Amino acid sequence: MTTVASVSEETDSSPYALSHLDALESEAVHIFREVAGEFERPVILFSGGKDSIVMLHLALKAFAPAAIPFTLLHVDTGHNFPEVLEYRDRTVDKHGLRLHIASVQDYIDRGVLRERPDGTRNPLQTVPLTEKIQSERFDAVFGGGRRDEEKARAKERVFSLRDEFSQWDPRRQRPELWQLYNGRHAPGEHVRVFPLSNWTELDVWQYIAREGIELPDIYFAHEREVFQRSNMWLTAGEWGGPKDGETVEKRLVRYRTVGDMSCTGAVDSDATTLDAVIAEIAASRLTERGATRADDKMSEAAMEDRKREGYF
Repeated sequence: MTTVASVSEETDSSPYALSHLDALESEAVHIFREVAGEFERPVILFSGGKDSIVMLHLALKAFAPAAIPFTLLHVDTGHNFPEVLEYRDRTVDKHGLRLHIASVQDYIDRGVLRERPDGTRNPLQTVPLTEKIQSERFDAVFGGGRRDEEKARAKERVFSLRDEFSQWDPRRQRPELWQLYNGRHAPGEHVRVFPLSNWTELDVWQYIAREGIELPDIYFAHEREVFQRSNMWLTAGEWGGPKDGETVEKRLVRYRTVGDMSCTGAVDSDATTLDAVIAEIAASRLTERGATRADDKMSEAAMEDRKREGYF
């Protein structure tokens, strides 16, 4: 009689068993294809950050050799890192993709939004994002959020229903048993889709290394002029830093995540290769957002509050 233990051992040693990266990739590819079959106007949020880069790579794999049946969308705060914007535009041209841009600066110029006293524009992204979704009639919006990033994101389903105002209500989350995803939505509603939900930061980097995915140099250690605020190394810029008493110095740093320059901190690092970055992340006990994103530290429920208003 075969025991449960022996069955498990036989399965694990099978030449057909998937590695954990293969399993994550397979799940994400399934999600992309599911959305292509269920929705009429999906769009991928693409900022040039590592998670959106991996997401686009997976989408290209899911539909190869055909072109991906989605357009791209970036909410540009006007305070993005130049290296990341250059990578974004180069990638769009390389794959012949269409990119929609929702500009925070346009809304400020029109008086719809006002600059915050702290200079950060990340919280100002919600209105441009939700209005672009409504005007373009996108019914499914792919985001690179992962459950390991932050506790509010840990509550998300892979298919996250948003109402006609793009608002998120955790009580309306649907069960997703056996990877069955419910994309039903009323007119005016849409679904946010998170193919990387079950990935960790370490998974993302190991997958980047395995697939040989190119990244902006900002993710690797480089000398940069930075100043310290709230225990983070921030890049000086037109957004309002540094202030009096904040000294700019040149340090060897890298970024674990990228967003608005005003709230995204660098970390001291000498990791100039993928292997070195992976080793560094494996030893870390802080999530990338917890360590380097000031916008998530505004309150205990900062991310959840913004998600309820329509943010990712």
